[in-house]
Amino acid sequence: MKNWAKPNWIKQCQAVLNRRLLIAVAAAGMVFSIGAYEFNIPVKAAEPAASAPALDDANVSALISLDKAMEALAAHVTPAIVNVTVVAKKSAGQANSDDSADNNSPNNSDNNGDDSNELQQFFNKQFGQRFGRQFGQMRPGPQIEHGLGSGVIISPDGYIVTNNHVIDGAVDIRVTMTDRRILPAKLIGSDPLTDLAVIKIEGSNLPSVPLGDSTQLHPGQTVLAFGNPLGFRFTVTRGIVSALNRPNPFAADRRAPGEFIQTDAAINPGNSGGPLVNAHGEVVGINTFLVSETGGFSGMGFAIPAQIVKPTVDTLIKYGKVDHGYIGVGISDVTPDEAQFFHVNNATGAVVTQVEPSSPGAKAGLKVGDIITEVNGKTVADAGALQVEVGQRKPGTTLHLTAMRDGKSVDLPVTLEAMNKGGSDNLSADAGHGKPRWGLGLADLTPELRQQLQASDEVHGAVIERVTPGSPADNAGLQQGDVITEVNRQPVSSAADVQKALGSVSKDSTALVLVWTNAGVTFRVLHPTQG
Repeated sequence: MKNWAKPNWIKQCQAVLNRRLLIAVAAAGMVFSIGAYEFNIPVKAAEPAASAPALDDANVSALISLDKAMEALAAHVTPAIVNVTVVAKKSAGQANSDDSADNNSPNNSDNNGDDSNELQQFFNKQFGQRFGRQFGQMRPGPQIEHGLGSGVIISPDGYIVTNNHVIDGAVDIRVTMTDRRILPAKLIGSDPLTDLAVIKIEGSNLPSVPLGDSTQLHPGQTVLAFGNPLGFRFTVTRGIVSALNRPNPFAADRRAPGEFIQTDAAINPGNSGGPLVNAHGEVVGINTFLVSETGGFSGMGFAIPAQIVKPTVDTLIKYGKVDHGYIGVGISDVTPDEAQFFHVNNATGAVVTQVEPSSPGAKAGLKVGDIITEVNGKTVADAGALQVEVGQRKPGTTLHLTAMRDGKSVDLPVTLEAMNKGGSDNLSADAGHGKPRWGLGLADLTPELRQQLQASDEVHGAVIERVTPGSPADNAGLQQGDVITEVNRQPVSSAADVQKALGSVSKDSTALVLVWTNAGVTFRVLHPTQG
């Protein structure tokens, strides 16, 4: 068998083909590699859009100016704010009474060591015992309490205003300054009736703020509240004056003046005794309580107005106590419904609803139904204003009262006597009025009922046994146990008298009744049922 040899030219052709195939394969690989590389390159994130520019000063100049003003005001006042801590002793009986759910009055005017502080009782019930004091577990025998509140320095030599319920019963008082100094303080004087107290620290050139004029306040005006709420020291909150001349919401002591400033600047437990300040850095009120269903701030804080604070503080610094004058009459505001029965055109002044026997008012000739319109030539706007005017005067002072009696003006000089702290003789205001109508069940005021109602022998009339829901009497706010003593300015002494008097009122006419309750004596207007 023969072996064939490949010619040289065939070998050359094969070599050329092999080189071209390698080049083609390499080229294809490079293309594939480049494609894969391009496919696997991560997508570059899009640049975020530019945000809107901030407002420049020209656009918000008013707000900036307001902020700077508030900052300057807070910086000016804060150094004069103090944190007040007290150590107090309380007897076992007082401790037990603090836990009573029935004790909810803000002031205790009989500070003799046997009665508990009623303002503290209210805060204990409403706010878990944290407004003026923070209590530990109660044990038999004298108890040691640690209290917390606020205060404000009103003079460079160290006089500080706070609430009476903050320092009540204190055996040791210390204040913490904004520079963290803790200084001992001594009690200068306190007044349970107004819930004000003055304490003093030693020093000179201390930061202080002046007392202002609360009579110049108006609803809507900006105010700042300073204090130590819930232990957070030197807190400032901002709000407005929500209302003025609010009455005392607690009826247990009718002698306590009202005229409170209502504010929505946040006031919380621990703010008690701190100042409410106007835009000029003046103290226009002393924060004293809040009204809340939860115990925390709900937009309703109240402050004692400077018109009460200033004379009370001046007297406490000078004498260590306050002797309040009293007339010995019950008073209430005049409503438009009532004005027609007193033959007056304006619903202003304070109507006399009760005159205590042998009281200064009785000696001066005041009568139930008189409307006091002026004191020493000064117009009386309402019952609260008269109460403040009289309460700040010393016993022995003679006031010249102008009153409207059956449409005629009478002048009555009355000499004030010292308020009897143990009794019920006082000038008391009741600004509450219902919108009246009738529907009553009546009974004679028998000795048994008189004893049950704790009505004095001077009270005569008919006892309300029942009130029909939705009736004129119900709409007037009359309740079971109230005693009707007058109808249309005429005294009544029995159920028959009341029935006869109301029965004689013509159809579609209103009736005026004078009603005695344990909380006081007030006029009520009964409107006939429509339809």
